Amino acid sequence: MEVKFTLIGLLLMMHLTVLGQHKLTGTISAEGQQVPRATVSLNKQFNTISDSAGFFSFASVPPGKYLLHVTMTGFEPFKQNIAIDDSATKSIQINLQPSTSSLDAIVISGTMKAVRRLESPIAVEVYSQQFFKKNPSPSLFESLSMVNGVRPQINCNVCNTGDIHINGLEGPYTMVTIDGMPIVSSLSSVYGLFGIPNQMIERVEVVKGPASGLYGSEAIGGLINIITKSPQKVPLFSANVMSTSWREHLVDLGAKWKLGSLNSILGVNYFNYSNPIDRNGDNFTDLTLQHRVSVFNKWSLSRPMNRMASLAGRYFYEDRWGGEMNWNKQHRGGDEVYGESIYTKRWELIGNYQLPTFEKIMLAFSATGHHQDSYYGTAPYLANQRIIFGQATWDKNFGSQSFLLGLAGRYNYYDDNSTATIDTTSKTNRPEKVFLPGIFLQNEWQVNNAHKLLFGLRIDHHPIHKQIFTPRLAYKWTIDENKIFRMNAGTGFRVVNLFTEEHASLTGARAVEVKDQLQPEKSYNVNVNYNHKLGSRSKAAAVDVSAWYTYFNNQIIPDYDTDPMKIIYANLSGYSVSKGVSVNLETNFWQRLKSNIGFTLQDVAKYDRDADDKVIKQRPVLTESLSGNWALSYSFPLAGLTIDYTGNIYGPMRLPLVSKFDPRSPTSPVWSIQNIQLTKWFSSQFEIYGGVKNLLNWTPARNNPFLIARAHDPFDKQLDYDGDGKTDVDVNGDVLRTNINPYGLTFDPSYVFAPNQGIRFFLGLRLHMKN
Repeated sequence: MEVKFTLIGLLLMMHLTVLGQHKLTGTISAEGQQVPRATVSLNKQFNTISDSAGFFSFASVPPGKYLLHVTMTGFEPFKQNIAIDDSATKSIQINLQPSTSSLDAIVISGTMKAVRRLESPIAVEVYSQQFFKKNPSPSLFESLSMVNGVRPQINCNVCNTGDIHINGLEGPYTMVTIDGMPIVSSLSSVYGLFGIPNQMIERVEVVKGPASGLYGSEAIGGLINIITKSPQKVPLFSANVMSTSWREHLVDLGAKWKLGSLNSILGVNYFNYSNPIDRNGDNFTDLTLQHRVSVFNKWSLSRPMNRMASLAGRYFYEDRWGGEMNWNKQHRGGDEVYGESIYTKRWELIGNYQLPTFEKIMLAFSATGHHQDSYYGTAPYLANQRIIFGQATWDKNFGSQSFLLGLAGRYNYYDDNSTATIDTTSKTNRPEKVFLPGIFLQNEWQVNNAHKLLFGLRIDHHPIHKQIFTPRLAYKWTIDENKIFRMNAGTGFRVVNLFTEEHASLTGARAVEVKDQLQPEKSYNVNVNYNHKLGSRSKAAAVDVSAWYTYFNNQIIPDYDTDPMKIIYANLSGYSVSKGVSVNLETNFWQRLKSNIGFTLQDVAKYDRDADDKVIKQRPVLTESLSGNWALSYSFPLAGLTIDYTGNIYGPMRLPLVSKFDPRSPTSPVWSIQNIQLTKWFSSQFEIYGGVKNLLNWTPARNNPFLIARAHDPFDKQLDYDGDGKTDVDVNGDVLRTNINPYGLTFDPSYVFAPNQGIRFFLGLRLHMKN
């Protein structure tokens, strides 16, 4: 009988408990549109994500008082105290406001998990599409000049190709990903950042310092992650059309549609510049002529429990050339008129899929194909590269411990017509084929409300270099809600994959020489970061200060100095160091006056021993010691006007010279590019903008006798060489200062450190058609 009453009592308690569970629903919107995939939590105990219509629900919530917290990239966090009473269902409408600070943004690049920037143990900088609109550019490559500590470096005066430097480190040390997948690397690092439709970019996340612990090779200096928009979040149709007084024309279009549970966006980017200009009088184009088109398409599938499923693809084609003003395609590959002509065809595929399991398991892949048909004067460069990447991650929480386990594999195929892919023994073509598998484990430990630790370890296996270990450690101290201190330490590595398209060698000025068997580069890095958020909603400011120290072992540095006729690659017998400090200040006063100001001081140098065993310090070429960026904006809401004043400033860099008699300056001056823009918005759907780029009309030709060495004789037909291939030298190795070649030069376009494009006006319009 007692057992019977006990069972009845238990059933009654269970029934009363169920009756005490209540439902909370709501809809999240912003600026008249639903907000999908916003993170919603109650007292950090109950968590969910809004669906494609901005709807969320909690099925069973005990009665009581709760703090409702909603976060979404680009918007201010929403917090509200709510009470769940005896009502069966409580419903709430939430309207998010645009964020006044990037500190509140959601980031994923630091830990491969979506978290608020303030909560990430890894320092991540976030730049929205709205930020890059302050200085509109035809490509993301140029837009990155607005980011403090990041510099797009042009490597060729003729074809204007380049790479991205982070904290003074060259392009091969920077990994660029799209939606977390490695897309831009090696051969494609020069061209992959051109033609990404700006209409499809939601934000750009930047991690400075080694990220190899999560992303593997080539993330030794930093990571740039381009996050594309979700199909549910874009307007029905958008357009950005711009032209400049140099007759550059840009058309950037975006559209979306829905087929059942499938959502799709299409982006088309078209750029044309066909107006040869020679302002510095060397008979060479100041700006490379370009004709390119890029098509981007992304699909996402609406699934139960907001599980992710997306597939994106991009096709890119470009025809660019630079050279003598009278060059045309009939001269391609000939030795009558010099030109550098590059045809590029490229495709990319990116996929993400969350398994329909209770555990959070993600599958991701990317695949790229890159074909290049180039001529540099008479020198052909024909190359093909294919990269396939796959990754599986398992995200698991155990109380205060959060684990991320990942398996990754990368296959790289590379072939060209240079000696880089020739078997020196059999003299037959041998394309490079490398499979690089890896496994990584990351653990985040929330010690308490103020302290968080992160431990990570990655192991990669290379067929030649075998196992490569890259551990990392991070610590975050939340001093209070507005003050964060971080310290990160770790290692990075880069497997040898020399980008053989060296313009100086292809133009015939320098030969590439590789010494011995190159070993993987390794780095050891310590980074400290401090964030301080000040003020209120009407007068807000945020200060971000970082300091870093990176030690490089086995660094591969191109040597331009030992022999002016060669570029010599070898592992540095000594070591290299990159150290510095950067400061970012972000302010917002009354939603009218906004600013982003930053500066970086850095010391990048290599240390080696000379013949007398004395340590010699030398700064690498094209590495500045100081740089600064700013973006100042003021809005007149009643008039519908915004003024943007943007710019950057760079300190002196060491420049490559051809000979000891070269009359060009061995170092660059302090130089600055400044721009101003006026935007008139007529509604939330239509605006016109225009302004002036390079207000100071500054170009590197200023205070230099010439930029391109022997531009009048690009094929070196007027030079005589001795038996060793040297030109105009006597028995002592000194240059004979003849009337034909008084400075002992050969044709060389590698003396470049800044854009050659002078002042120009621009005008454009933006159109957004909402649902």
